[in-house]
Amino acid sequence: MKKFVSKFLMAVLAVTLFAVPAAWAENIKVGAILAVTGPASFLGGPEARTLEMLVEDVNSRGGINGNMIELIIKDSAASPEKAISFAKQLIEEENVLAIIGPSTSGETLKIKNICEEAKVPLLSCASAELIVNPVAAYVFKTPQNDSFAAKKIFMEMNKMGISKIAVLAGNTGFGKAGKEQLLTIAPEFNIEVVEAEVYDKSSNDLSAVVAKIKANKDVQAVVNWSVVPAQAIVAKNMRQAGWDVPLFQSHGFGNIKYVEAAGAAAEGIIFPAGRLLIADSLSDDNPQKGLLLEYKKNYEDKYKETVSTFGGHAYDAFTILMAAIAEGGNDRDKVRAALEGLKNFAGTAGVFNFSAEDHNGLGMDAFQMMTVKDGKFVAYTGK
Repeated sequence: MKKFVSKFLMAVLAVTLFAVPAAWAENIKVGAILAVTGPASFLGGPEARTLEMLVEDVNSRGGINGNMIELIIKDSAASPEKAISFAKQLIEEENVLAIIGPSTSGETLKIKNICEEAKVPLLSCASAELIVNPVAAYVFKTPQNDSFAAKKIFMEMNKMGISKIAVLAGNTGFGKAGKEQLLTIAPEFNIEVVEAEVYDKSSNDLSAVVAKIKANKDVQAVVNWSVVPAQAIVAKNMRQAGWDVPLFQSHGFGNIKYVEAAGAAAEGIIFPAGRLLIADSLSDDNPQKGLLLEYKKNYEDKYKETVSTFGGHAYDAFTILMAAIAEGGNDRDKVRAALEGLKNFAGTAGVFNFSAEDHNGLGMDAFQMMTVKDGKFVAYTGK
């Protein structure tokens, strides 16, 4: 299989491969809490597979500083209660150097303080801005901020002449945080939220909610904010109701399986996402293009499924952590400091620049507006 770690990480490996005598070598334990099964498996599944692939590759090259990476994955099935239990287990019993994940914002927010108090670096694969705002010394995240996603959506609405919208959100940590961002930011763009509804994340029919907001004749577009299968259900129920107003989704829509689940109803959905989904169409001078194409090819060759932004979040978390380990070794405090000092690191979500004030390290330019055309993701160019 073709090797797929980033050029930056390959350089790190080349420098550190023989830096530590073999007699001193030790396993470096890295924990991961991911929703491999359950309602958020479209997130956690690709994340787990990505990590397994990356660990296999790094270890085949001799590890980091001559030390092998020992990956311990815990399947939370998107349960905050399980995430809490697994975080304590990984810290207290496994003595991991760092934790990657969880997959969802609700889980991450539940274990944020646990990792902070234990001084264990956490690299979340979830998006809610509350994960890193306020900043916690040991807590970082790789997905783009939800406030930037909201702004990108509203900027597009301004271009389309849309001024009155309905907001739908799942009753998850991600949904709650996103809804608050949408309601807070909308006035900045002269957009009025005339309807706002929250639905149960386990719902398999949202026709009643759709009918309620459709009854408001002022609604010119709908924004749905969730990372559960209801993304597809909202689209289906809107089209079944004969309602053809524009449907915007959050950056949690970045897995083609959501499109497949929605079928023809997914056509025309507009959403912001990282450029991994359209890597083939990027210009050759884009600093992300090489690693995006490499990750995409090797993941799809190995697992026979289309790459997603969620697997990309795990890719970023792992490669960022490996760079920090190369600098800080098997020491939590030194790794934390190395994470916070990371600059100009190209990942799948964008180019990361962490600081003491910013533990996400991405700007709004990390997003690209996209749409679904003929069942595929393409760049959105407007109407």
